[in-house]
Amino acid sequence: MNSIGLVECKNVSKGILVTDEMLKSAGITLLSSGAVCPGKYVTIVGGELSAIKASVDHAAVIAEDALIESFVIGNLAKNVFEAVHGAVEVTNKRSLGIIETFTAASAIKAADAAVKSGYIELIEVRVARGLAGKCFVTLTGDVSDVRAAVEAGAKLAAEEGVLINTEVIANPHEELWDAIL
Repeated sequence: MNSIGLVECKNVSKGILVTDEMLKSAGITLLSSGAVCPGKYVTIVGGELSAIKASVDHAAVIAEDALIESFVIGNLAKNVFEAVHGAVEVTNKRSLGIIETFTAASAIKAADAAVKSGYIELIEVRVARGLAGKCFVTLTGDVSDVRAAVEAGAKLAAEEGVLINTEVIANPHEELWDAIL
């Protein structure tokens, strides 16, 4: 499965209703759903692209003014799924890149763009858990690849007006790696 849809609502109760309505749509699978700081609700679904698009479009109508953001990606890089779930095992610690955004959707889209821009390993896509609604992407690779990946991801977030900051650390200290991983 490499197609996903995301709906981010600004309140939990509407997010739960929207998720229920999405799940009643045929042909989608719930990948992640839950409350995130500060009281937002994020739902991520997978399946066939047309079914995802229909469920996300329906969710946007149901969410009304509680909708923060929604999106559908038809060809999501495989390792983005793993990074969203925190299931990535970093095999080669090199330089470190960070992309920080205001929305869950922008973090996932930034991670997807970063992966597709060059040879990097995603470490994590943190979607608003314990961050007062902020999100971030961490990645590693050679410095030039990390710079290109961070620029590619940041460009998307900046175009949407949700980029907070980016950093590239050429040679992170081992204790920093221990804290991140």
